[in-house]
Amino acid sequence: MSEAVKKVRRGHVLEITLDRPKVNAIDIETSRALGHAFCELRDDPDLRVGIVTAAGEKIFSAGWDLKAAAAQNLVGKWWKHDYGPGSFAGLTELWDLNKPVIAAVNGLCIGGGWELALACDLVIAAEHVEFSLPELPLGIVPDSGGVQRLPKRLPHNIAMEILLLGRRMPAQEAAHYGFVNKVVPKEKLMEAAREWADLIATGAPITVQALKECVREMEDKSIRASFDLIRSGTMKTYEAADESADAKEGVKAFAEKRKADFKGG
Repeated sequence: MSEAVKKVRRGHVLEITLDRPKVNAIDIETSRALGHAFCELRDDPDLRVGIVTAAGEKIFSAGWDLKAAAAQNLVGKWWKHDYGPGSFAGLTELWDLNKPVIAAVNGLCIGGGWELALACDLVIAAEHVEFSLPELPLGIVPDSGGVQRLPKRLPHNIAMEILLLGRRMPAQEAAHYGFVNKVVPKEKLMEAAREWADLIATGAPITVQALKECVREMEDKSIRASFDLIRSGTMKTYEAADESADAKEGVKAFAEKRKADFKGG
């Protein structure tokens, strides 16, 4: 594991911290390390939720390490190089991760840093946070989620304003449009993220994973097509959750007016 990526296991939660001074920029080695951390979250049955954050209070991430990319001649079809599992930042294309990830954004979230946050399921931001995609003046396209995800997370015209003008969006505005779930004082950031992670971790693990699978696979489908898909028998995690012992335990516990004892199966 790269020194730029630190992991801490806290019960069923894996906390991943990007710590690469001065601006937490992501080079190819750091991207691979992030990918391996998210794969650990994916593959370890004892882990149920991930939190990704960064060291310090000023910058969550300045995104792609442009100096390193230029020095290593990675500009131009950068994605043909081995950025590790999940491609850039380890999460932006990790399609088989069914466990939720919370972004605890502690500072400026720029370029690829915002694309990493866009790939998360929940976003909690400190009050002073600003988001920006400043790639256009550099002559590059934010293609690790900027052009793919941002127009689906914000109103179209606002997304185009961000992409074309490169202006910074304050955390409060991002919350207004629904991209950020919660804005908190900076000293309360990790407390808020951990509270949500712990709450999610109390749920039936396979059901939590099924929820993420369903939302991901149905994102680009009509309502009718989504019903057809969920009834098709091809959604493996959903099928497992539907017939799980935890599902039976949850219903039984409700009927018996007690707390469910989920075992993860």
